[in-house]
Amino acid sequence: MRRAYLVLGSMAAGMALVVGTGGAVWWWQASRPAAPAPARFDSAAVVTQVQGLAELVTVKYVIEKVVVLEDVKLWGENRILLVAHGVVKAGVDLRNLGADAVAVDGPRVRVRLPPATITDCYLDEEKTAVIEHTTGLLRRFDRGLEQAARREGLDAIRRAAGYSGILVEAEERARLQVVAFLQALGVAEIEVTR
Repeated sequence: MRRAYLVLGSMAAGMALVVGTGGAVWWWQASRPAAPAPARFDSAAVVTQVQGLAELVTVKYVIEKVVVLEDVKLWGENRILLVAHGVVKAGVDLRNLGADAVAVDGPRVRVRLPPATITDCYLDEEKTAVIEHTTGLLRRFDRGLEQAARREGLDAIRRAAGYSGILVEAEERARLQVVAFLQALGVAEIEVTR
């Protein structure tokens, strides 16, 4: 008989353990916060968020060019040798992103970026220098020649940046930054094109 009580007691303890564990699991699941609903986006919301990035400058090139200008006249010459040290910045102006450039299809967001442009190009005056300036015996110093050399240097720097692929690099970096921005907003599938 004693053995029967031991078996019945063990069974009762096992049942209590099962019921207690089941109750604890139910309580744990019921007290847990609900999983957040997947983020929902519409085209207008995405356009507004991306436009908030405004002018996205993504690339900066530093370029030096040597400029030689001569003004030769019958009574002498003016010659200048200038080292132009310039900075060129490029990026994408996301304020130009239109509603037709964004498509939302369930969890997928497609964005077509505006083309990259050069946003700024200037000479660094601290590093730009006139190396040589010669004036003929019967000529006066011509400040206009120096300004012309600066303009030519700036144009050469802008062209060199274009030949080096600054716009392609700016578009790729802008694409990566927009993808990262949308991922931070909770967008699961992103396709950004140019």
